[in-house]
Amino acid sequence: MSETLPDAHALAAALEPALHSASGGRLGRIEWFRAAWQHGGASTGFAAWNGGECPQAMIKLPVGPVELRWGRLLSPADDPDPVVPRMLASGDELGGYDLGWIIVEKLAGKPLSTNLTAEGLHDSLAALNEFHAKASAVRTIDEVPRTYDWEANLARAKEAVKTHQMADATRWLDALRHLHKGLPFVVARWNSREINTWCHGDFHPGNALRRAAAPGQNQPGRCVLIDLALVHPGHWIEDALYLERQFWGHSELLMGVKPLSTLARLRREAGLSVDPQYTEVAVARRVLMAAVVPLFIDREHNTRYVRAALDVLERFLPQVH
Repeated sequence: MSETLPDAHALAAALEPALHSASGGRLGRIEWFRAAWQHGGASTGFAAWNGGECPQAMIKLPVGPVELRWGRLLSPADDPDPVVPRMLASGDELGGYDLGWIIVEKLAGKPLSTNLTAEGLHDSLAALNEFHAKASAVRTIDEVPRTYDWEANLARAKEAVKTHQMADATRWLDALRHLHKGLPFVVARWNSREINTWCHGDFHPGNALRRAAAPGQNQPGRCVLIDLALVHPGHWIEDALYLERQFWGHSELLMGVKPLSTLARLRREAGLSVDPQYTEVAVARRVLMAAVVPLFIDREHNTRYVRAALDVLERFLPQVH
């Protein structure tokens, strides 16, 4: 059965009886809230969970098919310590509506971004490495990556620089013209990458939390990755560079951790493939990411980030010509 969905929060409240029924009565009273990091239309709530090792649960609805699929795949019943939150219950229909919903363990800690440390960054990259390995093990890469019209994006970026009278406009336009001359080569290098990984797609410290440490342990609990809505096929460097890009203009906050080389080392130690040309592919990716920053100038108000993107573009351009 499919009906038009009402407002997400009204829907969540209306579907509480169906959630209790679908959970076999193990779900306690739900406290719904809207987190600062939520940008979509999903509702999230916390409740007690009666059964198993997870005394507290988090409920989220609706969730898309990607998040639902990967939450299930990466949290099998026989894995006591998965790299994503333990899936307690889930479904793609509820109360007569065609919608995805999940009930997962509530992780006790806060996102690693609230108290960023070098250890936390390293542990999150270790979790990402495990994510890549397990995702590829449970599902073959049976999709093709999304394609982009880089020629059109570059033209739009030039127009954005002019329209918004961006700071350092002359430098931006010079760099974008320089890139345009060699764009086919840069795009070809990027497109030559092997599609060898299910990428997380939104990997940053805000999407990494710790599971509580086992009793008697003096070390932090394992790092767990959340928010799986953007999982997609690609190359393993994409997630590392996505993290790197979050700190453009604030590289000191990485505290010496180099996402790309750290992930490459972790892959080698785990026996995963590390292609010899990965640094060249990474340069192409950095250049393309930096070049399109002007497209988002309407919502990007961090001037240090925008200036750093220009520095990245100018620094790496000579390496792709």
